Amino acid sequence: MSSRSRRAERPIHPLVVRITHWVNALAMLIMITSGWRIYNASPIFGDWMFPKAITLGGWLGGALQWHFAAMWLLVANGLVYLTYGLASGHLRQRLTPLRPVEIGRDFVAALTLRLPHRPGVYNAVQRLLYVGVLIAGVVAVLSGLAIWKPVQLAPLTTLMGGYDQARIVHFLAMVGIAAFVAVHLALVLLVPRTLPTMIIGREIRLGPSAE
Repeated sequence: MSSRSRRAERPIHPLVVRITHWVNALAMLIMITSGWRIYNASPIFGDWMFPKAITLGGWLGGALQWHFAAMWLLVANGLVYLTYGLASGHLRQRLTPLRPVEIGRDFVAALTLRLPHRPGVYNAVQRLLYVGVLIAGVVAVLSGLAIWKPVQLAPLTTLMGGYDQARIVHFLAMVGIAAFVAVHLALVLLVPRTLPTMIIGREIRLGPSAE
């Protein structure tokens, strides 16, 4: 009997999760960069603006068109993901439980670079971040609607503290989402083998096999 290296595949991410992940990535990229162009047309924080080279739309009207188109794509995609996640148990299995003790333990482990990575299994810090970005996404959509239709959706705008406050809430939700994306990309760079699993749904690895 001898052993040799062979390719082994193990299911990790379902097809629906992979498709909605990449659609969401595209929609968020369009929304964030077009949103920066919209912000530049009427800055919230004094004269501070985003560099034009990293914005989308070219002018305010173009940026608004991109932003609204991506908004509907994001909402539709989010509904598909949430429906699948709730019906299949995917959200419950991947994002719960959220225990403070586990979050603190894994956060310390992450800071010391001792946090192990298991494909398809989210640690407590990852679960917290994913829940946080889902909440930020909902806040971004609601505050965006409050800004878009402040008269028709007056109760929502009032809930946000008024039009000007809704703009700040919308901006802060964008900051939270952008921060999540930055951390997410950094983790992909640190553990690059996680990228193929989100494309093909399986981990391909080399391992010994006895014959």
